Amino acid sequence: MTRRCLLSLTTACLLVLTACGGATDDPAAGASDPATPSTTTATPATTVPATANEDGGATVATTPDALTPVTFMAGFSPQANLPFVGVYAAADQGFFADEGLEVEIQHTGGGGEHLQLLTTGTVDITTQDAAVLLERRVDPGLPLVSLALLGQTGQQAFIALEESGIETPADWAGRTVGFKGTPPPDLFAILDAVGLTEQDIELVNVGFDPRVLTEERVDVLPVYKSNEPDTIRGWGYDLTLWDPADFGVPTLGLTWVATEQMVADEPEVVDAFVDAALRGVEWADANRDEAVELVLAQTGDGADADHQRAMLDVELEAAHSEVTDANGLGWQTEEQYRALADLLLETNALADDLDVTQAYTNEFLGD
Repeated sequence: MTRRCLLSLTTACLLVLTACGGATDDPAAGASDPATPSTTTATPATTVPATANEDGGATVATTPDALTPVTFMAGFSPQANLPFVGVYAAADQGFFADEGLEVEIQHTGGGGEHLQLLTTGTVDITTQDAAVLLERRVDPGLPLVSLALLGQTGQQAFIALEESGIETPADWAGRTVGFKGTPPPDLFAILDAVGLTEQDIELVNVGFDPRVLTEERVDVLPVYKSNEPDTIRGWGYDLTLWDPADFGVPTLGLTWVATEQMVADEPEVVDAFVDAALRGVEWADANRDEAVELVLAQTGDGADADHQRAMLDVELEAAHSEVTDANGLGWQTEEQYRALADLLLETNALADDLDVTQAYTNEFLGD
């Protein structure tokens, strides 16, 4: 039985009970798995009281539909990534309730389990980097569909200490360049753009501690541009930063993702979620300090408000492009995904080619 069937049955029962003068309880928030970190739900609907009609008789007010439960899982721990913040804001400001949804917010530590839970139906909507979305559609063939592209440019950049004297990627020649796990396609594309090859640099596999740069164990470090640069600057270092997009490298960032089945079977639910979450993004853009407070409510004690604000500012900037200027936030095009897929194929990051038009939809945008 689909959610819509359950919703119709619940609504019918509510109407009967209201007409008979019986009381109904608001739908409870769905309980999360005890092993899953923090959850949040939107405010449940309430019953509208009866009013008098023109003849003086009692008229039973229309009872609002029961809220449809949706489980959203952010693809990492709580922080000011824009797709996370849009959902935090939509829940807090009642935008999901306005759309008839009760959204449970969950987080993952970033081990990829969110995609497993999505494809098994445990989670309805999650987040994913566009490049990884394409890779996972090809291998192992996950039916992932981007609902909106919140990162019109990629998340990653490359940095060096300003004192190193490295001014352009051409100066990477003869230097140590770090990578995390696997050298990213962006790296090779930048090298090609400035006339260098992999043989011109020394590649070093590093972890996720940015001190490898400040301790001069590498000269150039790949970073999430909304995260580590602000942290390192906070330690008192001046940085030189290179964004692959500035060198013509086709990069895309975070998306909201559902499965093909969810898009086909529950289009009203998906549409309601995207509409409310985009309202959340717009609200966060206009109320950035308040949006950071919502992030801190998710992170708990110990998070740095200034750092989260810096992250949010960078992510909001990356959400805008000529594409979104023409069509609205979240818009995505075949040209964007085709260029990204071609780069991934050229650098062997994509196991095989794919029809990129199946990897995204604008069906729920531009209303």
